[in-house]
Formats: sequence, C-alpha cells, structure tokens
Amino acid sequence: MAIAETLQSQNDINIDDMLLISADSHVSEPEDLWQERLPANLRDKAPMFPKRRAGAANTQGTLNEARPGGTDPTYRVGEMAQDGVSAEVLFPTLGLRLYAQEDAELQEACFRAYNDWLAEYCSVAPDRLFGISTISMYNIDNAIAEMKRARNLGMIGAMIWQVPHPDLPFTSDHYEPFWAAAQDLDMPVDLHILTGFDYSRNLSGDRGGPLEAHRGSVNLKTLGAMNTLMDLIFTGVLDRYPKLTFNVVESEIGWIPFALQQWDYYVQRFGSVKPDSPRPLPISMLPSEYFDRQMSATFFNDPVGGKMLESWGQDNCLWSTDYPHPNSPWPRSREFLAKNFGHLPLETLNKLVRENAARFYKIKIPTPVGA
Repeated sequence: MAIAETLQSQNDINIDDMLLISADSHVSEPEDLWQERLPANLRDKAPMFPKRRAGAANTQGTLNEARPGGTDPTYRVGEMAQDGVSAEVLFPTLGLRLYAQEDAELQEACFRAYNDWLAEYCSVAPDRLFGISTISMYNIDNAIAEMKRARNLGMIGAMIWQVPHPDLPFTSDHYEPFWAAAQDLDMPVDLHILTGFDYSRNLSGDRGGPLEAHRGSVNLKTLGAMNTLMDLIFTGVLDRYPKLTFNVVESEIGWIPFALQQWDYYVQRFGSVKPDSPRPLPISMLPSEYFDRQMSATFFNDPVGGKMLESWGQDNCLWSTDYPHPNSPWPRSREFLAKNFGHLPLETLNKLVRENAARFYKIKIPTPVGA
C-alpha cells in the first residue's frame, strides 16, 4: 500500500469553513514579458520561452501552468473562490530559471521588470494577492536597492537564489550587508526550489534519462535546500542577525526534523558551541533552535511531513497549493487537506493553513473569498 494511503486521516474533521491562505502559489508570466519590458539596450539578450499549451486537465485531474488565472489576476480570484482559498503568496514560474543567469546586468534588469509586472498583477486584489520580489545577488548594493524598491511596490518578501553561484557561496561574507538590510527592513528572505546553480539549470532536454529526472525531483532538490539551511545556520548568519527570517519554499518538510535532530546531535557531541571546543562554530544555540526562531518552510504534497507535524513544526510550516502548476490539488484543496492533514488538531491546522503565513509575512488575514 502506498505511503500516502496509509496516512489518510481517520478523523472526520470538517474544514469547509476554514479560511485558507496559500503560502506558495505562482503566477504564469507572459512568455514575452522580458522582450517587452527590458531596457532597449538589453532586449537582444532577453530570455526566450516557448508558448504555453492551453489550460487543460491532465491525467491526474490537475491543471497545467497555462491556467488563465496564472496571467490574469481577475480570473485568478475567481479560481481562488472555486478552491476556497482566500489569499495567496505569489512566486514566479519562468522567472525561477533566471536565477542561473551569469550575466549580472541582465539578471538585475530581468528581475526589475518582473517585479514591476508582479506589482501590477497584485494591485488588482491587494488584500488577496501578495507578491514576492525577485532579487539578484551578484552586486549586493544593487540587491539592497532593489529590495527596498520592491518593498515600496508592496512586495512582502525577497527571493534570492537557493543555490548560489559557486564563486559566491553562502559561507562567504559577500551577503553580510544584504542580511543586515533585510533585517532592518523586516523583509523575509525566500529560498525557492529551482533557483540557482544546481540540477535545475538543465531542466530541458533528456537530463540523463528517467533515473536522473527522478534524482533531481527528489534527492537533488532536497540536497540543495539542506545544504543552504546548513550554511546559513552553521556560519552564524542567524546568530548575527536575530531578527532576520528565512523561508524554504517548496522543498517539502518531512526531511527537516531529521536534519535538525542530526545537526543538534553532532553539535552537542563535538561541543561545537563551547568556547574551548576543538571544532568551534560561530553559533550560541543548537541548529534546531535557530530554525524554530527564524525559519519556516512551505509544503503542499507531503503526507509524511504531515505526520511529523504532530510533534514538530506547527509554528514554522506553511501550507500551499502550488497553483497553477501540475502538482496543485486545485480545485480540491480542502479535500486534499482533510485526507493528508485531517488527523491534526484544529488549532494546529489553523496555524498551518492560515496563521503562520500571516505572521511570517505580516499580512492581514482577509475576509473569506466569495463572502
């Protein structure tokens, strides 16, 4: 029997009246967005994307990324009502791939153009649509300036690459001014899958056949998130900036309590937080304590992680629909929640589907969609 089937709720929890906020949904940028919006001197370098297929149900009953609401915010609010989702935190789709650009000037211009477009998109329903800005990290002064500009545009978070350029690892001091600025602005920093210099740079083509495709979808996706979490925690970023917050987006959550438990174990075993330790680290707490204080993670298809939530992560994990991507349970999100997370107490479920997202991003909980 499949794992997901064994984890179905035995309770009859009713979530029909529960207000939902998706902490990780997506827009579908127009394919010609960058050809239209880049400065004239850069348009010949604009990224090219193939035209999407028309929206249609796939064999699993979900919808591909060409759903009209991905591009049309008015249509989107209607589809949110169909799914019973009252607000969404929005990330890019095509823009995720631009984090692997090595032309810093072009990347900065692409991200500025996207941020402008997203602000216009969200302005149609500012109490329901909340945008996450895209930030280029090659030039930190420029990154800080764009983060401030995005904040003024109404963006609620700053997304940077999850896997940095090899010359700019998170273990370097390159990012220190940015961490300080994000803390001062009270701007959450988001780390989304498929951003940066990992397997996701080569998602087109054969990718080494079906074995390597599956390796990327599970093993390498998790590895990239795990290494970045470790770099940020173990190098003392969260110790130096105790008000700085990070969100690990769409890497699921079941692996996180295991990693934290193992990191805590070895930090304690080696005495790494003691001044006289032979293996000292620039931290004063256990890794799990930093995560609890300053980090969160989004999930949408993780029944194993749902079982972990019985004893861990109730205040740090954020539910999402991933609309309008193929993995999304739209328009049956409530059915999906009842099946995979209905075993949880109502108080915990309320945190996961609404309260944690509102607190982390400091957004006002809206009136129920359709009310």
